[in-house]
Amino acid sequence: MTPKKLLSTAFGILCFFLVVDLFGQSAKRDFYELRKYHIESASQEAQLDAYLEKALLPALHRNGVAKVGVFKPIASQADAGKVVYVFIPYKSMKVYSGMNSKLKKDATYNSAGAAYINAPHDNPPYKRMETAFMQAFTGQPRFTESKVTGPKKDRVYELRSYESQTERLHEQKVKMFNEGEMDIFTKLDFNPVFYGQVIAGANMPNLMYMTTFPNIESREAHWKAFGTDPDWDRMKVMPEYQNIMNKNDQRLLYPAEYSDF
Repeated sequence: MTPKKLLSTAFGILCFFLVVDLFGQSAKRDFYELRKYHIESASQEAQLDAYLEKALLPALHRNGVAKVGVFKPIASQADAGKVVYVFIPYKSMKVYSGMNSKLKKDATYNSAGAAYINAPHDNPPYKRMETAFMQAFTGQPRFTESKVTGPKKDRVYELRSYESQTERLHEQKVKMFNEGEMDIFTKLDFNPVFYGQVIAGANMPNLMYMTTFPNIESREAHWKAFGTDPDWDRMKVMPEYQNIMNKNDQRLLYPAEYSDF
């Protein structure tokens, strides 16, 4: 084999293993679907609750999604009673892409969810629905069920979205999480559920994550501790992490009684 052919072959083998590694790493990271249903009345909320509890969650369980979260804004939030969030973790893109066809073939799902699925135009179960689709961070590649206990009505699940001015700055914020910020949350017992880089959604470029607390007092105490943590004091002044986001959207939620976590 000539040196030129040898070099070409070596390059091809290198590319092959790089591709394999890329897809292998991707396969080891969850994909997350976060639905946001906008509702206008107690009737719509009841219709949506019935569908989620009796039809969608059981069907997702049957088709390999072990845990699904359903959340609503706590009473102090401006949008309380107006939105419902549904968080669905998928082990791979293949699981996500095949789910809709599985649901269509699921007779039990279609029977239990008939009122929602076949809702008439003048009595819909929601006003509008938004979806953010994410891939898990490398630093926490899998969804983690919260260890928070106590009455679900008292729990606080904080959903945050950090928006950046450009894709490059967004990548720096993701790097900041992977290289230390997540470790601080873990150290301080924030009980994180997920960290996700949004790959399709309304507020890109952005990342989203969820931390959990047994009550609002615990939430306030944890963030106070975070603000004075020495590791955070060190990270927040590093030159590479300056001016890398321009909006921090915070939502304080509680899990529905039928939510899996």
